[in-house]
Amino acid sequence: MKLTRLRTVRERAALTQRELAAIAGVTYVQISRIERGEADPYPTTVRKLAAALKVAPTDLMDAEPGEVAA
Repeated sequence: MKLTRLRTVRERAALTQRELAAIAGVTYVQISRIERGEADPYPTTVRKLAAALKVAPTDLMDAEPGEVAA
């Protein structure tokens, strides 16, 4: 599962990777690797990031085929 929208949502929230990591309880290295597409996060990590950003987990994921990206 790719979180292609993570960077966009994080930047809209005006958070650095380190700030998001501290709020979500994950490492900033994890966030960096996820944003670069080098790692697929566990579902628990997706939920932590979504909760920290106050969005639904699906708001961080790839757009479905035919869906217009936000």
